[in-house]
Amino acid sequence: MDEILDLSVAQKMLAAQPFSNLLGARLTAFGEGAATLEVDIRDDLRQQHGFLHGGVLGYAADNALTFAAGSVAGARLLTAGFTIDYLRPAAGTLLRAEARVVRAGRTRVVCRCDLSTVDGEGAATLCAVAQGTIAVMAAAEAPNGC
Repeated sequence: MDEILDLSVAQKMLAAQPFSNLLGARLTAFGEGAATLEVDIRDDLRQQHGFLHGGVLGYAADNALTFAAGSVAGARLLTAGFTIDYLRPAAGTLLRAEARVVRAGRTRVVCRCDLSTVDGEGAATLCAVAQGTIAVMAAAEAPNGC
């Protein structure tokens, strides 16, 4: 790993993503093989039945998985792939994606993510789980030498 990342640096990286800003995503924890991403559940992020759209859960899983990998492998990462299983409809006021590294290799980092919704009283309900493989890019592959 060439660079040392901490929560404030990781938050700046998230803020540099226009789509993350559109969703209002926040990185609330980062380090030691884990990351937590949160998104407020708003009406414009719901699907036709009133639940949080599955695409928002997919986004949160993808970013949380990659940030967890970044906490051990640095910033030169790309998602190689991930799977998500939706366990129940996502309803509440907050989506929380908590990811952790399962195994960090030289070129790939495997992570898991639990996605929960939080209601107005603070009770969390697990609504999806995801697993992903994050590719560590060589310096020559990184855009602008990042």
